[in-house]
Amino acid sequence: MIPETLLPVLTGIAWPAAIAVAWTVGEIAYRWLSLPRISGYGVTGFIMAANQGGFLSDPSGGPFALLAHFAFALILFELGYRINLRWLRVNPWLGASSVLEAVSTFAAVFIVAILFAVPLVPALLLSALAMSTSPAAVLRVANELRSAGQVTERLLHLTAFNCVFSVLFFKAVVGYWVLSSAGSAFGAVWNSLVVVAVSTAIGGLFGVAVPALLRPLGDADRNATIAFAVATLLLTALTHALAFSPLLAALAFGLVARHRRVILSQAQSNFGTLGDLLTVLLFVFVAASLDWRPGPTGIALALAVITVRLAVKAVATTVFARLSGITWRKGALTGLAMTPMSVLVIVLLEETSHLKLYALDQVAGLAVIVVLLEVIGPLVTQRALIWAGETRQVENR
Repeated sequence: MIPETLLPVLTGIAWPAAIAVAWTVGEIAYRWLSLPRISGYGVTGFIMAANQGGFLSDPSGGPFALLAHFAFALILFELGYRINLRWLRVNPWLGASSVLEAVSTFAAVFIVAILFAVPLVPALLLSALAMSTSPAAVLRVANELRSAGQVTERLLHLTAFNCVFSVLFFKAVVGYWVLSSAGSAFGAVWNSLVVVAVSTAIGGLFGVAVPALLRPLGDADRNATIAFAVATLLLTALTHALAFSPLLAALAFGLVARHRRVILSQAQSNFGTLGDLLTVLLFVFVAASLDWRPGPTGIALALAVITVRLAVKAVATTVFARLSGITWRKGALTGLAMTPMSVLVIVLLEETSHLKLYALDQVAGLAVIVVLLEVIGPLVTQRALIWAGETRQVENR
């Protein structure tokens, strides 16, 4: 029995202690077992969450939620910064494979959800979320392995496109839900089209303004890391306060900044120690946000969704492999590497928490899907990149 006088102290140090434990577990998993660090972070957060009997309180809506948004925004900025839109003009089959893969995933998961008697709106929301590939997991694993090559570049580009498609479809379904439940056409348009357009515009404005500010200061390339980090923090706070989408804003920020010709070196691009620390927080936050208790009733649905989603992505990237200039084997490995999806799901749901969107509470298997793909997904991505022969030997000890 913990004395009541100690409860405020324990509550105050709960999250810092969880981050310390998660980092330790991640390092042990990576150095001794050659597992992705982020899988260790996720397991730790899940075990320590209050929903599972741990001491971490629900982080939703609190200061750690904003920090998690900032952490994810940094990752999305980096992902957007690494996207080369000119490649799509040179190789349009890459864009075609992205559209086919995303739409096919939506349709396949929707059919599975309906077969499991999931109501219409939750089925649509689940399908939109299943389109996504977690940029946090993909990018951190790729950076950890120092991966580079055809599979890696396609993986990063397809992940970015997946994020955009998933957010667009998710916002469209949210708009439909607002219209059908409240009968408000204005609310439906605002929560779909307006949120998407304004979020992208704000991110694009930052992408133009920050490089323009850096150039008169001199030594822009050296100062870019801290400037982009500070700008991303401001962008996240602004879009979060205005109930827009920090996800789309950060992705647009990185995409536009890349084409303003301010260069980030490889060491700078993952935001160094700041990025590493916030990644631990992000994955602990995601795992601690889940409620496993209704999970067992949705295990069959979860396994079906995971299997169908993985199969569709692998088939779609394999079908277009030759046309887009790689072998079928590398096409299949690209689809396999797109397994993670957890972080984007939780952050998207957190973004719409002000709408009191309870439709997904009817999908008992969602927590199971997120937990499995948070822990196993990064491992599958790691194996796929290693099998593709695109990783450098990294010293673990």
